[in-house]
Amino acid sequence: MQAGSTASKPKALTGRCLCGAVSFTVADAFDYAMNCHCGKCRRTTGSAFKPMGGIARAELAVTSGAGDIFLYGDATTHDAHCRHCGSLLYSQVRDAQYAHVPLGVLIDTPSIRPTHHIHVASKAPWFEITDALPQYQEFD
Repeated sequence: MQAGSTASKPKALTGRCLCGAVSFTVADAFDYAMNCHCGKCRRTTGSAFKPMGGIARAELAVTSGAGDIFLYGDATTHDAHCRHCGSLLYSQVRDAQYAHVPLGVLIDTPSIRPTHHIHVASKAPWFEITDALPQYQEFD
């Protein structure tokens, strides 16, 4: 790095709910990405699993529609949904220090890809994991 230069900031990714009432930005600097097969993630997304990226909660900012967010959970750990269309926008986890962002709500393509599957012991019996990513029965 040259004297006087600063480290470049990661690009900002845009996320949005289905109806467009809520938008957010998140840094393209996810610490990890995985596919979660737990029953809660399946029910929340209506899918076989939730592909998500984990990032420090401070790296996510709601840019429009903050009043249109419905929180399911408590002040520390919750899922944030659009109160109009129901889209899952993010989950606040780990003592409110992290956000799990469903990769499907991102408009921009993140640089990270899921690296493993978690909670495969409780995956949907009708779904078969066919990729070569590592699989973990649970998640600590």
